[in-house]
Amino acid sequence: MTTPTRFAARLRATLPLGFVLRRLGGTAALLVVLSVAVFALLQAAPGDPAQTLLGPRSATPEALAAVRARHHLDSPLAAQYWYWLSDAVRLDLGTSIRTGESVSAAIGGRLALTAQLVGLGLAVALFLGIPLGVLAGVRSRRPVDRAVQSLGVVALSTPVFAGGLLLIYVFSLMLGWFPAYGPGEGSGTDRLAHLVLPAVALGLAVMAVLLKLTRTAVVRELEREHVTFARARGVRERDILLHYVLRGTLVPVLTGVSLVVAFLLAGTVMVEQVFALPGLGSLLVEAVTFRDLPVVQAEALLLAALVCVATLATDLLLPLLDPRLTDAPPPKAPRPGAPASPQDLTGDSAPIPSVQGLSGQGLSAQGPSAVPASAAVHEEGR
Repeated sequence: MTTPTRFAARLRATLPLGFVLRRLGGTAALLVVLSVAVFALLQAAPGDPAQTLLGPRSATPEALAAVRARHHLDSPLAAQYWYWLSDAVRLDLGTSIRTGESVSAAIGGRLALTAQLVGLGLAVALFLGIPLGVLAGVRSRRPVDRAVQSLGVVALSTPVFAGGLLLIYVFSLMLGWFPAYGPGEGSGTDRLAHLVLPAVALGLAVMAVLLKLTRTAVVRELEREHVTFARARGVRERDILLHYVLRGTLVPVLTGVSLVVAFLLAGTVMVEQVFALPGLGSLLVEAVTFRDLPVVQAEALLLAALVCVATLATDLLLPLLDPRLTDAPPPKAPRPGAPASPQDLTGDSAPIPSVQGLSGQGLSAQGPSAVPASAAVHEEGR
């Protein structure tokens, strides 16, 4: 069997079609609920919806009639929602009240900058949060652990705008290492230099979340019986950490990363204001300030869709790391008094492996994390 065929077979076994369809259906249902909430913003706005969409322009009867016809405001509420959702699926998000340009064009021109900022902020959070969390977990209940956790508390408690202003003062005004504001020119090194401080300010705000999740996962894995058994067999601490402990922390840390993405998207609003970046966050602030409802609706729908997609990607990736997360129903226990199965009657059931056999196969005697077989074979060779 070729490698691609083997990978496809493993993928089908790990991600059953029913599991994937359930996750896709749940995400679609959540998006529908969120779209209803976003559509309700127009109805919840005070005054006539046509006047709201018309904005500060002259509200002549002809203009109001044109807006009602354009947005089907004379139709029933369910029909209005259907028309609005159909236009949104086709990326026709309406026209900005403030500027008169297409909302899709306004968002598209700023989406790249925000995506770069969120990507760099996530890299900062991962680069700082995970290593510090591993360090705190390995040195649990020691001065190093307390110092790292205190650092995380300070980072989490510091408002994003305050951290951004402090970074500007130190690294831009005092040291002159990085630009203080603006997006820079082009998309090369100048853009990267302008995004370093905003990314650090954004990443520090969520770094503590990954730090805490990683520390908790490492402490839990170090207390597993298969780790104790590996130490008793003389496995080096470095190999235990790399092959035994960190493998068991992948699932909770990856779940935390999906949550961090939502925090990063929300944090761009303050960071872009502090560093004068023309991204989606500053566009949202301008739209709310000038009551530009079509832009507010479009950004709310976009951010909700991005969070849902990130959550869906995490749900589909986790079973590849731990196949037990496909939520398959457990085997039913036999009812009292029920006849034994033919396998039990013939005595052909597989023998229960001993602890030595489990260690030789790279499996733990108890606990959800599996011990890699390669590490066990390596230690046997020693």
